Amino acid sequence: MNIQEKLKIIQGLSGLTQTKIAAKIGVSFVAFNNWWTGKSKPRKGHENLIDELYKEYTGQKVIPENILTAKKDLLAKRSKKHEGVLELILKNSDIYNQLLLSLTYNSNKIEGSTLSEDETADIIFNDRSIPNKSIVEQLEAKNHQAALRFLFQHLKTARKIDEEMIMKMHGMLMNGIRDDAGIYRNHGVRITGSNVPTANYVKVPQLMKAVVENLNKKHKDSIAHVSDVHAQFEQIHPFSDGNGRVGRMVLTAMLLKYNFAPAVIKQEEKRLYYACLRRAQLKNDSTQLEDFVCDALAIGFDILERK
Repeated sequence: MNIQEKLKIIQGLSGLTQTKIAAKIGVSFVAFNNWWTGKSKPRKGHENLIDELYKEYTGQKVIPENILTAKKDLLAKRSKKHEGVLELILKNSDIYNQLLLSLTYNSNKIEGSTLSEDETADIIFNDRSIPNKSIVEQLEAKNHQAALRFLFQHLKTARKIDEEMIMKMHGMLMNGIRDDAGIYRNHGVRITGSNVPTANYVKVPQLMKAVVENLNKKHKDSIAHVSDVHAQFEQIHPFSDGNGRVGRMVLTAMLLKYNFAPAVIKQEEKRLYYACLRRAQLKNDSTQLEDFVCDALAIGFDILERK
């Protein structure tokens, strides 16, 4: 496989523009475009970076244990700087609102929303209606914000993640959109664009009880724990719709219990996120997902620390 073929596969899997891929490699668009068209070839160093990106987006990348451990250690140090991450969020409206916006915009965008970040902000903070955008998309933004607000307040008082909380979040997310809001599915479902098998709907209640029991346990490796649970939740796919968004809210809740900032999974990283999830679910290897969660956590801590 030549460089041109690898670059086109990277773009197809990542969804990134050529300009953004060039930035990831550390070259100008002109240099990148010359590789794309076959007018020139990258130097060895850049070729290695292209190979790394190719492995990353095709799910073949092996994360060195020392690098992953270093990332986890750095995040643990950032966590220790703050006595209570949840309390810090709730006491500072600017941090609180930025997290509401970032989590709502990116999570909905991953699921196909066409709203921009500014439009999302107008809807959730100014209660404005956006012309030429669907009512459902706008309702999804309001509902996601409401579900996140509930999550933060619930953890402040209950400090426990249970099935009732998860069902409530789904009910709020799908309020006015689906008749089965807040109810486990009673039919088979497939994950669009994925070969990952979902759970038989008859087993969903039993499997969710096991997941909830697991997520409330404490593990020494918190990042591995939240990553494993997130992969399990998404594979169960307990609801007819909204599994990705609710699953990411559960991920946020687990991280807050570990005194971490929420993980902000950027919509630009959607395909990489899905590739990491698939590897965890099909290969029983969560190291890529753990590495991805670490990077998303760093973004959350940047918001928390106003960086």
